[in-house]
Amino acid sequence: MASDSPRSNGNGTSEEERKPQPDEVRSAFTPPLGVPLPPPPEEEHPTSEFALPEGLLPEAPVEPEGSAFARPGSTTGQTLLPAFTPPHGIPVLSLTKEAPWQDRMRTMLRMPIHERPVPERVERVEEEGGGPAVPRVLDLTLRIGEILLAGGEGAEDVEAAMFGVAHAYGLERVEPTVTFTLLSISYQPSLIDDPLTASRTVRRRGVDYTRLSAVFRLVDEITSEGISLEEAYRGLAEIRRNRHPYPSWALTVASGLLSGAASMLVGGGLLVFVAAAIGSMLGDRLAWLASGRGLPEFYQFVVAAMPPAAIGLAFGLAHSNVQFSAVITGGLFALIPGRALVASVQDGLTGYYITASARLLEVGYLIVGIVVGVLSVLYVGLQADPGLQRLHPQQALQVYNEPVVQIVASMLLALAFCVLLQQERHTVAFATINGGVAWVVYGVLTFRAGFNAVPSTAIAAGLVGLFGQLLSRYRYASALPYVTAAIGPLLPGSATYFGLLNFAQGNLLEGFSSLIKAASLALAIAVGVNLGGEVARLFLRAPGITEAAGGRRAAKRTRGF
Repeated sequence: MASDSPRSNGNGTSEEERKPQPDEVRSAFTPPLGVPLPPPPEEEHPTSEFALPEGLLPEAPVEPEGSAFARPGSTTGQTLLPAFTPPHGIPVLSLTKEAPWQDRMRTMLRMPIHERPVPERVERVEEEGGGPAVPRVLDLTLRIGEILLAGGEGAEDVEAAMFGVAHAYGLERVEPTVTFTLLSISYQPSLIDDPLTASRTVRRRGVDYTRLSAVFRLVDEITSEGISLEEAYRGLAEIRRNRHPYPSWALTVASGLLSGAASMLVGGGLLVFVAAAIGSMLGDRLAWLASGRGLPEFYQFVVAAMPPAAIGLAFGLAHSNVQFSAVITGGLFALIPGRALVASVQDGLTGYYITASARLLEVGYLIVGIVVGVLSVLYVGLQADPGLQRLHPQQALQVYNEPVVQIVASMLLALAFCVLLQQERHTVAFATINGGVAWVVYGVLTFRAGFNAVPSTAIAAGLVGLFGQLLSRYRYASALPYVTAAIGPLLPGSATYFGLLNFAQGNLLEGFSSLIKAASLALAIAVGVNLGGEVARLFLRAPGITEAAGGRRAAKRTRGF
């Protein structure tokens, strides 16, 4: 029976396969007969000469070197910050309206440059040409910083305002710098572009907390509400055009009211109140006259300190029953530069040492001016009547403890300070009550608990700073209007007077001792106010800190070296 299948031999090879094949069919890559065919090739997987050969295990990743300043990981349950960008990216810093712009921008400022994430910015109307011009943004930033620095704001808050304005208009790589009278800001678009730097010098400084509050509101509108650059310029022009809320005669009356209230704190009666008020108003007018003639501020303080000292000395030379030492002490309360002292200590505690040193040097010059003015009058009085026993420091002021009178006097003093600082009217009541609370705390600790005057002053000033910071955060405004006037009753007028009187009589050791006590009280006020502000921030959630590894950064992380 025939079959169509090819015949095969015993080895299983067909006859056709055993026939010789032509050369066209054969190939140099065809395996010879009897050799099995290689397996079909898999899909191509190109490799690199740096690829790890098969059979070798990858090396364990090298852990980054630790640092003395890095956060501990295993001991506190926190993880170290990565040295590279993580796969999921750097978390975005949330800069929402939940916190005031001071805290939002301060959080950014206290970060190293390489750790600053891109903040969230509100939508705003784009300017013609795709965005605002960089020089105009830098100019607006410097002008806003100038008003804040001239108004007595701390260097850190000035830098925070400048940083916030620049970021709000799209300038991310900016570095503002504040050094007492010089403002500068540098912007670098990228690492390969040349930086653009602008600066501005503060020539004149004046106290107007109404203008300061208006600038704070403008910065809040820029950083939170997204107003355009033209609207920001118009708002700044309106702030500059606004007149002071109180006329010059009101400032003179407030100066007399302040000195009269201060004389009541140390035991003065109605006649002492009137005498201190008249002396302070005369000194204020003389200071205005000296300012109008272009004399430096040092000489303005010299002439302002003379009338209160002269009136008090006149009562002493007349051998009247008037406590003339309280007249001089009241006049000193109106002249002691407590605002500049608080600002200098605040700058030092936050790490701005150059600005702090310059402010402190300014305070020293102003106090020397007061010393020169008062000592000149006291020296003349001692030459006129060398046997004047009523000028002895031991008999100058007795311990005075009348709570009701002193509380009323402290609130009156704070009210007069508010007018001198040109505060907005809705802040006057808060500052006045804050001043009364400060004196109540000081009086309880000093006269009831028996504390030393220095810690009592520090605790009272700390409460002033705490309340002031909480009120400013509630109203999204500066803390200065709520703090500066309230520390007025705590100023060391009596200790300053005792030191000057001892100097006039030639008792140098006693004079230095009294002045050191006055300096200690002044520093206690400044440190207490700053500490109260930091305590207030402890109750507030730091913006952008959502992970366990995050924490509130300090101003500097130098650890002293």
